[in-house]
Amino acid sequence: MPSPAPFKILSIIPPMTQLNTPYPSTAYLTGFLRARGFDALQEDLALATVLALLNRQGLTDLRDAALALPLEDRSGPVNFFLDHFADYAQTIDPVIAFLQGRDSTLSHRIAGRGFLPEGPRFVALDAYEDDGTGDPIGWAFGALGQTDRARHLATLYLNDLADVLRDAVDEGFEFVRYAERLSASQPNFDALAEALAQPAHLIDTTLERLALQAIDRHQPHLVLLSVPFPGSVYAAFRIAQCIKRTHPDIRIGLGGGFVNTELRDLADARVFDHVDYITLDGGERPLLNLIEHLQGKRSTQRLVRTFIKNDAGQVQYINLKEPDIPFEEVGTPTWDGLPLQKYLSLLDMLNPMNRLWSDGRWNKLTVAHGCYWKKCSFCDVSLDYISRYETASASTLVDRIEQIVAETGQTGFHFVDEAAPPKALKALAEELLRRGVQISWWGNIRFEKTFTPELCELLAQSGCIAMSGGLEVASDRLLQLMQKGVSVEQVARVTKGFADAGVLVHAYLMYGFPTQTVQDTVDALEYVRQMFENGCIHSGFFHRFVCTVHSPVGLNPDAYGVKLMPLPEGQFARNDVGFVDPTPLGQGIDHDLLGQGLKKAIYNFMHGVGVENDVRQWFELPKGQCPKTTVPRQKIAKALG
Repeated sequence: MPSPAPFKILSIIPPMTQLNTPYPSTAYLTGFLRARGFDALQEDLALATVLALLNRQGLTDLRDAALALPLEDRSGPVNFFLDHFADYAQTIDPVIAFLQGRDSTLSHRIAGRGFLPEGPRFVALDAYEDDGTGDPIGWAFGALGQTDRARHLATLYLNDLADVLRDAVDEGFEFVRYAERLSASQPNFDALAEALAQPAHLIDTTLERLALQAIDRHQPHLVLLSVPFPGSVYAAFRIAQCIKRTHPDIRIGLGGGFVNTELRDLADARVFDHVDYITLDGGERPLLNLIEHLQGKRSTQRLVRTFIKNDAGQVQYINLKEPDIPFEEVGTPTWDGLPLQKYLSLLDMLNPMNRLWSDGRWNKLTVAHGCYWKKCSFCDVSLDYISRYETASASTLVDRIEQIVAETGQTGFHFVDEAAPPKALKALAEELLRRGVQISWWGNIRFEKTFTPELCELLAQSGCIAMSGGLEVASDRLLQLMQKGVSVEQVARVTKGFADAGVLVHAYLMYGFPTQTVQDTVDALEYVRQMFENGCIHSGFFHRFVCTVHSPVGLNPDAYGVKLMPLPEGQFARNDVGFVDPTPLGQGIDHDLLGQGLKKAIYNFMHGVGVENDVRQWFELPKGQCPKTTVPRQKIAKALG
């Protein structure tokens, strides 16, 4: 008798994640499975879908969809697209080739502002400050050069087309947060189920065609759909739906960051009309057990961290206690099977750290699993991706790095740790230098005192080009309340050490934390202003504090002086939880209005504008309601000594 065909596993990245580099989850799983002898394959349908929509034929199909709209339903972007369709049809393929790095000389024509049709997104250029030359974007790029200017203009051009797809085809379409509202903290599956029941539109049919082509190419027994974000959930379910319809024998598993944070209390059996298994947390152990089950070697009741629909038609969570695969043994990620030459280097935001996220193809790797600190009160410290901290030796990490460089031919690495540990980074840097391995790398850390100027210099010598970390609310009182484990002055010294070593420094900042006052907010911005003024940080981003059910604030709100709002009834997703701050400190504060000032200020600080001014100018508060900062003007300068 002929031997049975090998068990094939196909991992899929659904729309939308990133367009400049593959999301790493499938690379991790594929590398792990291959190291265990499995026939594992992967596809990036996020990139494939965008490339199928953004070419001459795709735009022709989009034009037909737009023309089918009643005149009164056509938005400004749609009308502009229809009026200038011939220009879009002629330029789309060259622009994609340019953004893929296949035609760099086109930058001359794009930067000259006469090649691309300039739709509504280009209006944003008028908001850029003129440097006196008559060129409104000259100051924003400065010495960065013509190619970067062209890449930014080409990105605006693609964003115009994304707006047309949104207005003419699917109101939820975005290049990153696709149909996010259908799944993010949605207590019920109703919205997603209703969307999946609608007739397929242009984007759906494109995605389904590509998914079925991938199935025909690989003939898998098991398909794994990785959903890291709410913006990839709808497309994942669309893929699952069409596979179920055409290949009912193929089993489908769902996992990823969205599942791990939002579906831990899943009870809606309708989800299993589309997928067969949903796994939580680190995927290696649940996946090995699932494969054994599908091969008839393990019963259903011996699965690990897996949701199924049982014979009674109810959702059942099965979690046989078995040890996870040690981080040292998870193997090396592989990008084999992904079209590395086709990713798009975009230049959307002029924030220098945000640029690293969207520009260039980075090999993503993890220095350690989880977080060694795991105390921050705003973080999901109770979940596996934070709480289970494991490391690998520097030798193992550099072995992985060398193997990845040999496979991809690219030496840029993004270490995607929650907070890369200083001890492990020091050992990694020493091993890279010892072996003479030349890479460029960046990552996220805690700005703790262990990062001395000497260690910063060592990391820079090993190839570190950028570091991000949380300054959060720049207030020692609030940093202590959130158990961040750092002080403002300490962060200033650490960031200055990195900056002096030639490393780009980005600060994650927060507002609206429990008990935060207007005075706290003004003082925090003053600290941030001084850190820009003293060359400690180069970029930053303020985001509004969100309470999650898995964080210390969500688990123990009384300790932070807040009252949680009841979670809506439901059996699908839950993560964010509303709260009120009844303390005298938190009364009557419009954090959203303050946030507008914070974001405006930091955008200008990044470009050297208004750094020397009184920070009160950024807040549009009623007269008399914006207090003067209590932070001495030379506080950071004195801390740096």
